[in-house]
Amino acid sequence: MRVLCIGDVFGTLGQAALAKYMDTLKREYRPNLIFVNAENIDRGFGITEPIYKELMSMGVAMITMGNHTFRNKKVFEFIDDANILRPANYDESVPGKGYRTIRYNTETVTLVSLMGRVFMGDPLDNPFRKIDAILDEIESDYVFVDFHAEATSEKIAFAHYVDGRVTAVYGTHTHVPTADAMILPKGTMYLTDLGMVGAKYGVLGAEKDRQIHKFVTGLRGGVKEATEGPLQLNAVVFDTTAQTIERINIME
Repeated sequence: MRVLCIGDVFGTLGQAALAKYMDTLKREYRPNLIFVNAENIDRGFGITEPIYKELMSMGVAMITMGNHTFRNKKVFEFIDDANILRPANYDESVPGKGYRTIRYNTETVTLVSLMGRVFMGDPLDNPFRKIDAILDEIESDYVFVDFHAEATSEKIAFAHYVDGRVTAVYGTHTHVPTADAMILPKGTMYLTDLGMVGAKYGVLGAEKDRQIHKFVTGLRGGVKEATEGPLQLNAVVFDTTAQTIERINIME
């Protein structure tokens, strides 16, 4: 099983990068399944139904989200019936699903979306306890976890916590690809952060001058997507047969 996991897609340029490189990724890496984190795909905040349908038309199997899942309120209209996962450690009353199991040929694959709590600010349930409950509920040949979190220590601790119980844990949210791909002692594949898809010279996908002004002055301001310039695309291919982790870093 070869699974292509694509990092946080940010805004209009992120969509452009996916459209430009998706066919190349499929041809060169031949993934069986494609997972995409798309919580920032609509100008930096959330997702719309037309964008969701475009991702499905590209061959994406499932979409994970994060702390911006519900920033675009229209997502409430279609998330229940979509191949979109919001973090599973939201309260059970929140619309959407936190994990989904799909079949590929004769095998089953479960993707779980979870969000960390350190530096995140959202009053979510404990992701460590939540994964215990999920693993008690499912029977699947492969389990992948998108752990959407700010603190690298929380991501690494979580991966060790589930080592040997899930196939792979990969981090999202920081938008910066990490170089720590590894197989943990009990066999779980791990990477702290996939990185992002979007503007190469933005600040995590946002327009750089506005972000520089915030850090220089200390004044808070809104985030505006970068809309011009070269692109970047960061992703990873997890090969469950060869037990390999192949990083993809395209920088125009």
